[in-house]
Amino acid sequence: MDLDTPMGMAPMLGTARTGATILCCNCGSPIDGTSSAGAMCYDCIKLTVDISKTIPREAHIQFCRDCDRWLMPPNTWVNAAPESKELLALCLKRLRNITKVRIVNAEFIWTEPHSRRIKVKITIQDSVADGVLMQQSFEVVYVVGTQQCKDCAKSYTANVWRASVQVRQKVSHKRTFLLLEQLILKHQAHRDTINIKEEKGGIDFYFAHRNQAEAFLSFLKSVTPVFVKESRQLISQDNHTGDKSYKFNYSVEIVPICRDDLVALPLKLARSIGNITPLVLCHRIGTSVNLLDPSTLQTAEISSDVYWRAPFQPLAGTPDLVEFIVMDVEPTNVRKGKWVLSEVQVARAADLGVNDHTYFTKTHLGNLLHAGDSVLGYMLSGTNFNSSALDAIEGSRAFGSTIPDVILVKKYYPNRRRNRKRNWKLKRMAKDEGELLPKAADQAKMEAEYEMFLRDVEEDEELRAALALYKNTKKRQQQDADAMSIAETEMTGVDDGPKINMDELLDDFDELGIHE
Repeated sequence: MDLDTPMGMAPMLGTARTGATILCCNCGSPIDGTSSAGAMCYDCIKLTVDISKTIPREAHIQFCRDCDRWLMPPNTWVNAAPESKELLALCLKRLRNITKVRIVNAEFIWTEPHSRRIKVKITIQDSVADGVLMQQSFEVVYVVGTQQCKDCAKSYTANVWRASVQVRQKVSHKRTFLLLEQLILKHQAHRDTINIKEEKGGIDFYFAHRNQAEAFLSFLKSVTPVFVKESRQLISQDNHTGDKSYKFNYSVEIVPICRDDLVALPLKLARSIGNITPLVLCHRIGTSVNLLDPSTLQTAEISSDVYWRAPFQPLAGTPDLVEFIVMDVEPTNVRKGKWVLSEVQVARAADLGVNDHTYFTKTHLGNLLHAGDSVLGYMLSGTNFNSSALDAIEGSRAFGSTIPDVILVKKYYPNRRRNRKRNWKLKRMAKDEGELLPKAADQAKMEAEYEMFLRDVEEDEELRAALALYKNTKKRQQQDADAMSIAETEMTGVDDGPKINMDELLDDFDELGIHE
């Protein structure tokens, strides 16, 4: 073979081709020259290049202390819990130039709650050269400032409401509003109100927006039969765009029939709701009026639409109740739920020692009454009622002879202390009384009605189930015990009133101290 013949050279086996190796211009470390950025190693790039230099390390966020909301510029207020995703998103949006880099991770760093500072650790990535990515972590401190939002500012300014709900009931007492107040507090239906004002015959609720008032109306319709009228008043109008601004007013009237009222139904209405006896008792008020015939235990209900189609007034109310003494009780086999039909012989408490006249009647309280007990009821014999419905009942052939002399309503506890100490309490709603400050006589009447409402809560388990009862604080119990210690020594009777079990009560966290 000729030695001058050209031949192909095969590469050596077991060797790999490598790029050019250069030295870092800063520290002298050997690096790959084909992939290096600016002839520097990765450690020197991290020391000399700052990808977060355009992002500020301190920012300010605004917080409303009245409604616990945060400002989302320019004029949006959002709800965000501490260290929540919503608050973290709000903090990131408050940083300038944060959108020019890629966010890898963001998390809160714990700070003292009273420091008014929020610390966030942010990890970002960015490209420093072709094919070279750099990751960096840094901390941002947010200074929490306080600013009142527009909605809260309106709540402290007069005549800034946009919708009002005027709740009225044409009765002589406030028992219905006491129950309605507890239902509103339990379901937090008043959380959107900017003012609550007590007026003659009812309460006015003011809202900043119309939809809040409509939501409150929906709640009222779900707890009591009401009749609603809507009206609006033009405030301003833009002639160029046609935009108009209104104030809305909703007039709400509650049915005048209350619990334990005596009702004389129109004969046509009594036939249409199950042919019930026209002379009945109202044993419950819910979304409809629930009626009970104490002589047969038959029940019926009148819906809100049926009542307002032909409204009528109750025949008698709780102020007309008379105390009777039970002489004899004979239960029957007729039962319906908690009621037991019984034949009772009673005498009026005011007639004891004067005459021996007694009355025989049927009642639904057979499981509660015993000989010698006191009971409250309506005296129909010898009482004149100005009612056309009762006159129609007396003149009818079917029901004229079924009218009893006495209708018993509920058991009465005469030995109950007037100012007894209770291991429970009810919260009250903060209301603006305005210029209608109650007189001394009216104040005494309101306190008596509230005491009667508390007694109804103690006696009725179904009523307690619908309310939120709280445990009385130890400090209040000690004050009540000191005040009652003298009164207890002077009393000779025994408190026979019903009591509420502690298991039914809730803890009032608003009044708990640090040691508790």
